[in-house]
Amino acid sequence: MRRVIYVILILLLVLGLLKSCIKQDKPEDNTNTTNIQKIQEVIYPSDQKTVTINGIDYLQSQAPIGNFGGTLTFSTIGEGPKTFNPFNSKDNISSTLSEIMYDGLLTTHPITGQPIPKLAKSFKISEDGKEYTINLRHGIKWSDGKPITADDVVFTWKDIILAGFGNTSIRDSIVIDGKLPTVNKIDDFTVQFTTPEPFAPFIRMLSSPIAPKHIFEPAVKKGAQYFDTFLSTNTKPENFVTSGAFRLKEYVPAQRVVYERNPDYYIINKNNQKLPYLEKLVYLIVGDLNNEVLKFEAKELDIINLQGSKVARYKAMEPHSDFKIYNLGPDTGTMYLAMNLNNRKDEKGNFYVSPKKQLWFSDLNFRKAVDYAIDRKNMVLNIANGIGEPLFTAESLNSIFLNKDLKPYDKNENISRELLKKSGFYWDKQGKLYDKFGNRVEFDMYTNAGNTERESIGVMIKQDLEDLGMKVNFKPIEFNSLVNKLVNTLDWDVVIMGFTGSPLEPNGGKNVMMSDGTLHVYNMRPEKDKNSPRYEFEKRIDELFIKGALATKFEDRKKYYDEYQKIIYEEKPFIYIYSPTRIVAIRDKFKNIFPTSLGGTTYNIEEIYIGE
Repeated sequence: MRRVIYVILILLLVLGLLKSCIKQDKPEDNTNTTNIQKIQEVIYPSDQKTVTINGIDYLQSQAPIGNFGGTLTFSTIGEGPKTFNPFNSKDNISSTLSEIMYDGLLTTHPITGQPIPKLAKSFKISEDGKEYTINLRHGIKWSDGKPITADDVVFTWKDIILAGFGNTSIRDSIVIDGKLPTVNKIDDFTVQFTTPEPFAPFIRMLSSPIAPKHIFEPAVKKGAQYFDTFLSTNTKPENFVTSGAFRLKEYVPAQRVVYERNPDYYIINKNNQKLPYLEKLVYLIVGDLNNEVLKFEAKELDIINLQGSKVARYKAMEPHSDFKIYNLGPDTGTMYLAMNLNNRKDEKGNFYVSPKKQLWFSDLNFRKAVDYAIDRKNMVLNIANGIGEPLFTAESLNSIFLNKDLKPYDKNENISRELLKKSGFYWDKQGKLYDKFGNRVEFDMYTNAGNTERESIGVMIKQDLEDLGMKVNFKPIEFNSLVNKLVNTLDWDVVIMGFTGSPLEPNGGKNVMMSDGTLHVYNMRPEKDKNSPRYEFEKRIDELFIKGALATKFEDRKKYYDEYQKIIYEEKPFIYIYSPTRIVAIRDKFKNIFPTSLGGTTYNIEEIYIGE
C-alpha cells in the first residue's frame, strides 16, 4: 500500500510540473511583463527491458532507433573536477564527471521515481524489509573485457563504502542505530544485503557506483591516504576501467573533459545494436555563467541551463533558432545562506570563529534578523526574472516530503531591528550596528566565484544587511577553495551556497542535517570532536532523521521530516533564499530527448542521437 501511495504522489507531482507554464511575476507597476508560452511536452517511451542474447543479459532500449556518431557538448563552471574517483568526490562537478563512467546496481525511473535495475537484472526485498537480493546481469563486462560479477559488488560495498574509504557520505547515511548493513555473495551473480532494521532509504543507496575489484583493490590495500589520490585528475585515461556508457578519453585542466563511447556497453537498441549512439561527450570548463552563455550562442555548447533573466530572450529566439527550451519544474536543490556556528578551537588553540562573531551567529535573534532582512521576492524578480519562488524550507519545492504548513513571509526590516534590540544590539548616529559589548558588527560573506546567480544574490544580501547597519565584506572565491574553507579549515563567517537534493528521499541529506555529518556545514566538527556539545535543536534533528529512516510507511516518515523542516525554519541554521525554475535549452538536432522533473534532460544519454 505504501508503494502505491508513493507512486501516485510522484505521478501527480511530475504530471503537474510537465504541464505547467512559465511566466514572470508581474512587477508592481505592471510594465515590461513578459508571458512565456507553454513549454514543449514530451512522451516518455516504453521502459527498457532485459533481453538475453548468447547468454548476455542486455538492457534493451525501447526508444526510437537513431544514428550512430557525433558529439554532445556540455559545460561546467569553475575550474573543473578535483578527482575522477566517484568514491572520493565531495563536490557536484567531480561527482558528475566521475559517475559518467561507473554505473550502479539500480537507477531511478525518470517518471515514477521508483528504483529500477541497471547493472542488476532484478532485485527483491524480503517481507520483513531487511534483506535485499540483487541478481546481476550475466555476461556484461568492464571496459577491459573482464566480467562484472558479485565479487565487484561485495568488494565495493564491504571494502570501500562500508570500510569508510574516500567520501564517507554514503556510509554515514546508512548507519542504523550505530550499525551498518552487511553484504554477502550468494553466487557469482547474486548478492544479498542485510540491514539491521527495516530501513526505507537503503534501496536508493543501491544506485551508488560499483567499482572493478581488480583495479580498485590494490589501491585499497595501500591505505586511505593512497586511496585519496587514486584516479586523480592526473591519471592517464587509458588507466580507467569502467562500466558506463562513456569512458575518459582526454582531460585538459581548466579547458575540457572528453569522453569516448564504450564500444561494449550492455544497453542495446531494438535492433540489438550496442549503445550509446553518440561517439563523444565533451564538457567544456567555461569558468563562469556569462562565458557559458557566450559559448552556447557561439554554438560551442549544445545544452545550457538558463538563468531566469535569460529565459524570456531565449524563448523569443526559439522559433528562429536551432534549439528547444524545456521546463523541468522547481530546482531539486536548495540555495541557502549559513553562518558558522562552530564554537570550538583548532589544534593550535585558536578559535575557528572569533568569540565575538560566535556570540552573534549563535544568537537566534541575530539569525532571525538576517532572515527577515532578506528581500527574497526582489531577488526572484530581479535575478531570476520572476521565474522561481522564494524558499523557506530545507526540502525543495517539488519534494514529496515538503512541509506545506511552513508559510512564507516578506522582508520586514522593522522586525529585524526589534530582534536585534532584544539581544542588546544598538546603532550609532551614523546607523552603524554594534553589539552590547561595543563591537562593530562586521563579517565576511563568501560564495563561489563564477556563479553569477550566487554573486548577484550576494550583492543584494550585502545591501539588505548593510541597510541594518552591518558591514558585510562580500568575497566570491574559487569553488574548490570555498569547499576547503567549509569542510576543512573552517575559517569562514557567512556563506551563500547550494545543496543538490532528491525530491524523493530526505535521507540523502543526512550528511548535511545530522550533527556528525560530513557536510554539516554550519557546525562542522572533525571526527575527534563529534561528541562535543551540540545545540539542542541539532540533537532533535538527529533523532528525527534516525526515526524517519527506520519508519516504513510514507505517512509516518513524513511526520518526522515535517518536524525537521519546522526546526530548520524556526532555528535558522540554514536561511533558504529562493528556488529557481529549471529551464534548459538544447539543440534540436538531438533526438530521444524526454525531459522529466526527476530525470532532467540527459539521464538517458545512451539513447540520445543526432538526427535530421
